[in-house]
Amino acid sequence: MTSLLSIGKSGLLAAQVGLSTTGHNIANANVPGFNRQTVVQSNTEPQSSGGFYIGTGTEVTQIKRQYDDFLTKQLLGAQSNEANLDTFYAQVSQIDNLLADTTSGLSPALQDFFKGVQDATANAATDASRSAMLSVSNTLAARFQGLSERLAEIGDGVNSQITSTVTQINSYAEQIGKLNNDIAGLTVDPSKAPNDLLDQRDQLINDLNKLVKVTVTQGDAHTLTVSIGSGQPLVIGNRNFELATTASLTDVSRVTVGYATGNKISPLPEGSLSGGALGGLLEFRSSALDRAQNQLGQVAAGLASSFNAQHQLGQDRNGALGGNFFEDINAYVGVDSRNSDLSTAVVTGVVKDASALTTSDYDLNFDGTNFVLTRASDGLATVINPFPQAVPQMIDGVEYSITGTPQQGDHFQVRPTFAAASEFKVALTDVGKIALAAPIVTNAPLANTGNGKITPGTVDAAYLTPGNALAAPVTLTYDALTGSLSGFPAAQDVVVTANGVSTTYPAGTPTIPYTDGASISFGGVNIAISGTPGDTDTFTVAPNTGGTRDNRNGALLGDLQSKNILNGGKTTYQSAYASMVNFVGNKTREVQIGADAATAAVKQASNAQQAVSGVNLDEEAANLLRYQQAYQAAGKVMQVASTLFDVLLSLGR
Repeated sequence: MTSLLSIGKSGLLAAQVGLSTTGHNIANANVPGFNRQTVVQSNTEPQSSGGFYIGTGTEVTQIKRQYDDFLTKQLLGAQSNEANLDTFYAQVSQIDNLLADTTSGLSPALQDFFKGVQDATANAATDASRSAMLSVSNTLAARFQGLSERLAEIGDGVNSQITSTVTQINSYAEQIGKLNNDIAGLTVDPSKAPNDLLDQRDQLINDLNKLVKVTVTQGDAHTLTVSIGSGQPLVIGNRNFELATTASLTDVSRVTVGYATGNKISPLPEGSLSGGALGGLLEFRSSALDRAQNQLGQVAAGLASSFNAQHQLGQDRNGALGGNFFEDINAYVGVDSRNSDLSTAVVTGVVKDASALTTSDYDLNFDGTNFVLTRASDGLATVINPFPQAVPQMIDGVEYSITGTPQQGDHFQVRPTFAAASEFKVALTDVGKIALAAPIVTNAPLANTGNGKITPGTVDAAYLTPGNALAAPVTLTYDALTGSLSGFPAAQDVVVTANGVSTTYPAGTPTIPYTDGASISFGGVNIAISGTPGDTDTFTVAPNTGGTRDNRNGALLGDLQSKNILNGGKTTYQSAYASMVNFVGNKTREVQIGADAATAAVKQASNAQQAVSGVNLDEEAANLLRYQQAYQAAGKVMQVASTLFDVLLSLGR
């Protein structure tokens, strides 16, 4: 009877555990991260009696957590990718909306600016048209600055989100470390794990994974090692590593992430923290925001430098050569905070050549002998030579000057177009200093006997070289006997270009062969003479002394609107800006499609994982009835044993 009673008792206890476990599943069905638990039973060791082995009942050997490591990791990967793309999309859509707004876009301001230039050119003698030109120029500058400020605000928002995300990551890491410690302390038998603590830890890892991609490795006593990004350790056993944010080594306005060790922060490469919201923020900043700022800056710097270059070749209303219409654009130069305290090197860069300007950033390093400038986009390295410099050196459209005494290992980050839009400003305030006239005039006297004609003439950058500007008229005389021209300035080379072939005649050459329609250049002056001149016919090139109504340089300034200047002379200002808008729009759409696909992948992975680990209330209800019946049946066994025991007792009386 005792044996039967024990069997009934074991069944009763097993059914009770089953009821409790089922009730636990039902109670936690809606708890995030909860994994369904099941009772694993086995028969107890039988007893030998009369040559037979008689069963002794049952026992609960394990409360098993329904968990599939493969499906869980698959879900983690999908969720990390979804969080990455959702965060990227939330950020890039801000730029897309900004550029899509016709009232705040750059195109209308560019069109109004060049319309103002054309109106001033058509009415060069009037102050009203010149004032209007200055007004639309300031409006254009305000538009550049407004777009740059908005992009900077988005960058500040990214900084704030990076900081808050890192704080959350540290909090999760600390909690995971503590749970690792608790789980290890409660794990005596590996088959009997504290399931609810495992669920809590997995949910924390799940939440952490949405912030930054995690890789989980199983350790001893059910502990986990958690790595982030491309393999940086975050939690090992009960120890967690702390992340921190700090200013970039070369840009105090840019937040970076690193390991915190005491008071020291060791920065991590941005590309190493992939996946999750943090990876999305870093990827957005480096691949979309930086590129948008650089492309906008390229338009601003290219417009300022090319417009200034042409404006300097004109003549203002006072008879002086034109100066800068816009202020020079200075490249952003970030000094690495790790540079030696002994270093006094100062690096400056001024954008001078719009056609050679790129949207890339650069690294400038001093190796102890030379400064080496490396273009980030393709790794092309250029030595700034010689150093110390006698004159500034032009590289990719930027004129570099370096002063002071550098130390080996000095590093600088150069971003030629990054801040250009914010620096875009009008330099002139005096309408009289707008150089709409050309600095030279040409003339073929009526007394000439032939039909030779001379073009109005233009000047190029060489005209600005000291000694080249005309101080007095230059009279060219045609000799019919030799078919040549004489009278060119003795100190200047003469270049004759005919049918695409250029011939250079050294300074002091007394006569230059005449070719009908050929271009003739000397000292930055460019003319062409055509027709058949008569013997001793003259052609005059002289300073423009009465150019109040002259608008030839204004016409050249207006022509810049449709001229291919940027990207090696391949694109206009408008097309370069349109390229930026297209890039942002395409990137936004690309990320949106990716985010939708990632959401579908998460749903699919979650369904697969929940099919194994999730609580099915219908199934649990059936289990509840099954264990209830088992409990009742075990109780009936005990009741029968009790009755039989009573019968035996009555026989004894």
